[in-house]
Amino acid sequence: MSSRDFRDNIEDGKLSKIQSPRRNDGSTLCSSPEVVVVTQKVFAETVGTYFLIFIGCGSFVVDKKYGSITFPGMSVAWGLIIMVMVYSVGHISGAHLNPSVTITFAIFRQFPYKQVPLYIAGQMLGSILASCTLCMLFEVEQKYFFGTVPNGSNVRSLVLEIIISFLLMFVISGVATDNRSTGELAGIAIGMTILINVLLAGQVSGASMNPARSLGPAIVMNEYKGIWVYLVGPTIGTIFGGFAYNLIRFTDKPLLEITKSSNLLRSLTHR
Repeated sequence: MSSRDFRDNIEDGKLSKIQSPRRNDGSTLCSSPEVVVVTQKVFAETVGTYFLIFIGCGSFVVDKKYGSITFPGMSVAWGLIIMVMVYSVGHISGAHLNPSVTITFAIFRQFPYKQVPLYIAGQMLGSILASCTLCMLFEVEQKYFFGTVPNGSNVRSLVLEIIISFLLMFVISGVATDNRSTGELAGIAIGMTILINVLLAGQVSGASMNPARSLGPAIVMNEYKGIWVYLVGPTIGTIFGGFAYNLIRFTDKPLLEITKSSNLLRSLTHR
């Protein structure tokens, strides 16, 4: 099949009928078009998370080594890189870039469960690769650790991570999953949410909101102090944030009918 025939089949919606190329032993290089699509999505998540960590954590490293960015500048860097990545890969993978967001989408039936491990693997790979790149480029010493460590008690950082992750998922649910919102503004809304969360919590908990953001640097630099806070807090916060938005999402069912359901979450996510 020529490349032109392949393109014509895609345009005609016949991609599912295309035979995958076969090896000499009769096996296929790609079992189905679905595998190609999922691979593209996971690759997009890996690239998106890579640049999220490279720019966000990189701004911290540059500021600590050269003193040229300042804390407000780092907050802006986090907000801008999220916005850029949402617009760059959002139409391909959804631009989760965050295991907690992926898990929450799956819980509320907005993402297939079978793709959750693949997305998380891609996100972690991107985070680890970006962390390795920063360590090699800037020869990062342990005192310039660019992961997240609680400043004060673990409990305070945990509560703060839950709150800011709640806000992040609440905004994501509103601008990215509700067809009544203006989808073109999703990147701006999510980026600004990250910015204000970092301004508030950055010097206390590190404003992770993302297990991959914390775990990647921790693995590369072997610094695990309080790491459980950044695995538990963002996940709890995003699940609560997704649940809260689904409580106010439009439905034409009476409230009494919803609350009588044996599965409240399932009822709330059907609209």
